[in-house]
Amino acid sequence: MSRDHVQSAGPATPAAALDTLDRAAEPSGAAELSYLELLARGASAEAYEQPVLTARAEGRTPERITDLERAKLLALRVRSELEGRRRREAELSALFETAHDLAGLRDVDAVLQAIVQRARSLLGTDVAYLSLNDPARGDTYMRVTEGSVAARFQQLRLGMGEGLGGLVAQTARPYVTDDYFKDSRFQHTLTIDAGVRDEGLVAILGVPLMLGAHVIGVLFAADRRARVFEREQIALLGSFAALAAAAIDTANLLTETRSALADLERANGIIKDRSAGIERASDIHDRLAELVLRGGGVRDVAAAVSQVLGSTVEFTETADAGAVHRSRLEGHAVRHGDGWTATVAAGGELLGALVLRGHPDLDPVDRRTLERAAMVTSLLLLARRSAAEAEQRVRGELLDDLLDARDRDPRQLRDRAARSHADLDATHVVLAARLADPPAGDEDGRETRRRLWSAASRLAGTRHGLAAARDGGTVLLLPLEADDTATDLARRTARHLGTAVRRPVTVGASAPVTGLATAPDTVAAAYAEGRRCLDALCLLGRSGDGAAAEDFGFLGLLLAGERDVSGFVRRTIGPVVAYDERRGTELLRTLDAYFASGMSPARTKDELHVHVNTVAQRLDRVTRLLGDGWQQPERALEIQLALRLHHLEAPRARR
Repeated sequence: MSRDHVQSAGPATPAAALDTLDRAAEPSGAAELSYLELLARGASAEAYEQPVLTARAEGRTPERITDLERAKLLALRVRSELEGRRRREAELSALFETAHDLAGLRDVDAVLQAIVQRARSLLGTDVAYLSLNDPARGDTYMRVTEGSVAARFQQLRLGMGEGLGGLVAQTARPYVTDDYFKDSRFQHTLTIDAGVRDEGLVAILGVPLMLGAHVIGVLFAADRRARVFEREQIALLGSFAALAAAAIDTANLLTETRSALADLERANGIIKDRSAGIERASDIHDRLAELVLRGGGVRDVAAAVSQVLGSTVEFTETADAGAVHRSRLEGHAVRHGDGWTATVAAGGELLGALVLRGHPDLDPVDRRTLERAAMVTSLLLLARRSAAEAEQRVRGELLDDLLDARDRDPRQLRDRAARSHADLDATHVVLAARLADPPAGDEDGRETRRRLWSAASRLAGTRHGLAAARDGGTVLLLPLEADDTATDLARRTARHLGTAVRRPVTVGASAPVTGLATAPDTVAAAYAEGRRCLDALCLLGRSGDGAAAEDFGFLGLLLAGERDVSGFVRRTIGPVVAYDERRGTELLRTLDAYFASGMSPARTKDELHVHVNTVAQRLDRVTRLLGDGWQQPERALEIQLALRLHHLEAPRARR
């Protein structure tokens, strides 16, 4: 093949070059075909010298060798074009895979890591890395590295304008250097240079990551040897930088979207909770209104609120003082322990508190529900108090009439008592009650006496009796049960009233009285007896106790309105009298002689003309009948008085 023929072919494309080689091979044989074989198997550039060398060794003509040289050049051009296409295909494939990763973005760090890995692989560099700007600190920091081995380099932070990366971030333009430390275009710092030196980098290429007109970071490719980066490589790295910026932007949008969705979910949850709270508030409002209309009580309110709020709510008059004080001061329910306390008050008076337990996290709507329930409770308590006070006034007025004997019409008295659920025909006890240690201040004293009267009135109402305030204390008229005594009733009343007013209360009781409607003067006399017993308790140092006249021995004879001599004798020596009557013994006579002889058995036996052993046996019998301690001075005095009264009563009984 002639040179003119090859020159006239002038192939401008790989296909034309291959066609020329085919035509050149027609006259010259298998030597030119070797170039096609080299192209087919993708041989190295050095292998293309072999056919020329072989022709020279074989002594081919200069024209032949010139043709082979030209065929070699054409083959190398074809080889270069094919390699370029393969490289561009690989680059496009990598970009496509990166775009695919970006489309299915789940983890932005994984996508950025893949971008850096592919950039390093396609550009054939030792290291690739990506940095992001930090607006808060005004610098840029390493986000992803690939091929890096130096820890200090991986933790670098570059100020705007510092180093190659800082300059890229500041100017939004790509920069490349084939020898970083010899390049004076960059602002070298000790920190950056130390990190780059630790990593051993020499040639560095950096391109900006752009979102619109703003730089958000830099993508780098670097070698540990001097190297010149081609324009195609700079453009390729720029394409990866664009994808990295899109990945970051997408991740930011996803984060914002997720945050917005989370905010919406929280808002929706709050709306649902508020809606549920409003429904509960509406429900409890309807229930409380119904309770008030049908005359419900405090426990009904607490039960309704407990059911609506799903927690235990109780009304108490003894709530924690600190929580109650804070609730009164703030005017709202306050948290206390694992629950809440809402003060129940009317004006300046504290009536108690509603206590919710086991619900430390109470939303504002439910808290308002508890406060509304406390307000309804205070209204119910005031209404109940007003009704009770009205009933107490009715009871007190009736008892005042009985004490003052102003109204003596039995039928009218019975009717008035029946309206207060009292029965004047039953057996009653009149009790006089008074505070054992009244407060010193006038205001405190009046308040405490008012509470005593209120407690006495409530007790009278529950026992179907009457109560009234009188003489600085309270008087009660209570029915006496069949198996009860005046003493037991007085002691129970003292304990009950003392607990109610939180102070000791002394109670004196009369003997049981009957026929109150037909003989109203009986109530006044019984009250006088009860007051004498009350005064006796205070004089004997038994304040805060309760007692009747029968509890004071012979002193009771002086306290009782009617002198119950037979009762005193029966309570004191009744067992001895009964024993003598049944057995015909002389125990009473022995007791008379024993006391007359100064309680000396020896003188007693002389008085009775019996043996001293007989006296001892009789005294042992008395001990078994009267119990131990009958010879103590106080008891002995009562027995002597009873013996004398018995002797005085005996003639009357015989008559």
